[in-house]
Amino acid sequence: QTGRIDKSYPTVCGHTGPVLDIDWCPHNDQVIASGSEDCTVMVWQIPENGLTLSLTEPVVVLEGHSKRVGIVAWHPTARNVLLSAGCDNAIIIWNVGTGEALINLDDMHVDMIYNVSWNRNGSLICTASKDKKVRVIDPRKQEILVEKEKTHEGARPMRAIFLADGNIFTTGFSRMSERQLALWNPKNMEEPIALHEIDTSNGVLLPFYDPDTNVIYLCGKGDSSIRYFEITDESPYVHYLNTFSSKEPQRGMGFMPKRGLDVNKCEIARFFKLHERKCEPIIMTVPRKSDLFQDDLYPDTAGPEAALEAEEWFEGKNADPLLISLKHGYIPGKNRDLKVVKKNILDNKPAANKKSDLINAPKKAADASNTQNEAKLDEILKELKSIKDTITNQDERISKLEQQMAKIAD
Repeated sequence: QTGRIDKSYPTVCGHTGPVLDIDWCPHNDQVIASGSEDCTVMVWQIPENGLTLSLTEPVVVLEGHSKRVGIVAWHPTARNVLLSAGCDNAIIIWNVGTGEALINLDDMHVDMIYNVSWNRNGSLICTASKDKKVRVIDPRKQEILVEKEKTHEGARPMRAIFLADGNIFTTGFSRMSERQLALWNPKNMEEPIALHEIDTSNGVLLPFYDPDTNVIYLCGKGDSSIRYFEITDESPYVHYLNTFSSKEPQRGMGFMPKRGLDVNKCEIARFFKLHERKCEPIIMTVPRKSDLFQDDLYPDTAGPEAALEAEEWFEGKNADPLLISLKHGYIPGKNRDLKVVKKNILDNKPAANKKSDLINAPKKAADASNTQNEAKLDEILKELKSIKDTITNQDERISKLEQQMAKIAD
């Protein structure tokens, strides 16, 4: 449903400050994470058929940032792993299933972080920052692997994202305030593989990347157009394809995952363009005469199943996304409810940030939670027993009273 919505329409409204970023969970279509000016990250479970009442209770509140949280990004292949980055220049990686911060990278950025991007298997992240540097970080080893200064010379905001082949794509500004895009090989960041100047507009270019077709869509904030480029192995590496133009400027953009597209209409991308008062879908299709499934447009794509559990990833395992075919369209399965197992904070050591602790933390936490669960179980069983006893006593009392009543009636 598109267009204007009713003033009384239900909303998700648990934050006490403006919401700055949201991200739908790639492994559960009902779960969404949000970061806010109130310094918290909240994770929400949207009811199966949408909202009927406003939702004020998140499944879990993640508290750890000291300033507003401007970025949230789910891990691409591990279940319940969420990254957040705030204006305290810290990146925190959470295990949402337990509500704990397991990795805190708070000394790597000296200036505001503009964006964070996971690579395809979620083993590395790359960040673009106000100090004009792009960094490639191994979050579990808590190391900066590569750092490139003055990726773009201009002072305006940049963006950096990982591509499927491990290269990095950036957008930014030249010293003369021209908008630029560039392609980098993280193994050698001296010179870009390709660098193109686009125009002199001042809106930040937001890249949306489709790893299946290797197409990058650039939406400028405040622009009324979307440019798209194909990334290839041959010069000039970043090939301009086309521009979609409309009348109204975009306030923001959302991007539909591949499995949400209509394969029968050869739809290869769907955007949700935010206007001042409405949200408008923009659908990109490839004109084909045949009605048959087009294999070249729809190679197997990342499905909704997580390849790893959170604990496995924190222990050092990596896995590529589990792929699914879209040949017969995507049929959504049943989403599991997001359950959060809170642990007793007192059972844990105060800081699980040291590298050795990180490896032991999940095991200790598991032991702690097991003893806790057993204690809870005992409590519940005792309660059940006392309830049963009460019921039996009441039953006897009722039958006695009934007999007395019968005698009186006679």
